[in-house]
Amino acid sequence: MSTQIQEFAKRLKLSWIREHYQEIEATSNEEYLLKLFEKEIEQREERKTNLLLTQASLPKVNGKPFDWKDIVLTAGLSSEDLLNGVFMEQQENLIFYGGVGAGKTYLATLIGLNAIQRYGKAVKFYTAASLVNRLLEANEKGNLNKLFKQIEKLDLLILDELGYIPLHKQGAELLFQVISMCYETKSIIITTNLQFGQWNHVFGDPILTEAVIDRLIHHSHLIVFKGDSYRYKESIIQN
Repeated sequence: MSTQIQEFAKRLKLSWIREHYQEIEATSNEEYLLKLFEKEIEQREERKTNLLLTQASLPKVNGKPFDWKDIVLTAGLSSEDLLNGVFMEQQENLIFYGGVGAGKTYLATLIGLNAIQRYGKAVKFYTAASLVNRLLEANEKGNLNKLFKQIEKLDLLILDELGYIPLHKQGAELLFQVISMCYETKSIIITTNLQFGQWNHVFGDPILTEAVIDRLIHHSHLIVFKGDSYRYKESIIQN
């Protein structure tokens, strides 16, 4: 009997039930079934979350609460809205602007973690340079459409450190294709140390720069980080 139960559970892809069905205690058949299904669903949700976390490639965070003291939010947008991913419901974008080490990447990571753990969203984190390198490599190998399809499946794309490294012409054009593909279909968080007027230093072409900014700001919130570098402040405290 037990062998048949395990075989049927395997065929139905009920992995937790197949291995643990004998551990459930209940006073009725209905309660027993309910507990079985609850455990199976819990395990599936946990596996899904772990897979999404692995695929997201988010930076590690230290678990400290985020300090909102030096953050300027747009009207009608609260810190809770950001952390709960309300902007994602309308496929809106977030532009995080501020100096190096001001917490832009950290907040973007927290938002990505919450999107995965609370809502099961598909998230992917790239630095701007790493995504461009991936795009160039995929284009060279003929796998560009495959990479585009992976991005199309996302709910949130996090593009970190835009502005730190100027992009070559082909890389800038490929990044524009990604931004255009995401336009009004998914949300993007961009962290940058440059004002919009300086983005031409990154993309190298005024027309391309204008097209990128136009698509990004149409449905977006600008979040300004006015604080000093957290790493710098911590080094001062430690010294």
